Amino acid sequence: MSDMDSQRTGQGTTEPAGTDKAQTTRRGGGAPGTRGRTTIADGVVEKITGMAARDVAGVHAMGSGMSRTFGAVRDRVPGGTKSGVTRGVKAEVGETQTALDLEIVVEYGVSISDVARDVRENVVAAVERMTGLEVVEVNIAVSDVKLPDEEDEEPEPRIK
Repeated sequence: MSDMDSQRTGQGTTEPAGTDKAQTTRRGGGAPGTRGRTTIADGVVEKITGMAARDVAGVHAMGSGMSRTFGAVRDRVPGGTKSGVTRGVKAEVGETQTALDLEIVVEYGVSISDVARDVRENVVAAVERMTGLEVVEVNIAVSDVKLPDEEDEEPEPRIK
């Protein structure tokens, strides 16, 4: 049907010439904000989670000792793959929900249960606010305690 064969009877409704009944055609499919689909990559949720977890007092580092060591080396290599922000974070992202696994190192002397609770609260608030995803669980593994006299495990640079 061409534009010449129909006449406009109202927004979104057209009536073909020579018919008694109007056909309703909806244009646009609703509010502009609801048109289309948004997908969020696992890495995006992992970055948000890593930043939110690091903001909690008592969290010294993210990841196990070995992953931090390899990560420090990888960060110095041009084109290193995984960002230091996501070290110690694993996210499983679905269409409307996400589940998170974190591995943290806490400072000596802090209450581990309080730090874990604060990390959960901060991570859930940040991820839900920024992504709109429902956080169904935040599993936290405390892999180490940073003692006051321990040095950080980053390797010394080979070139000074």
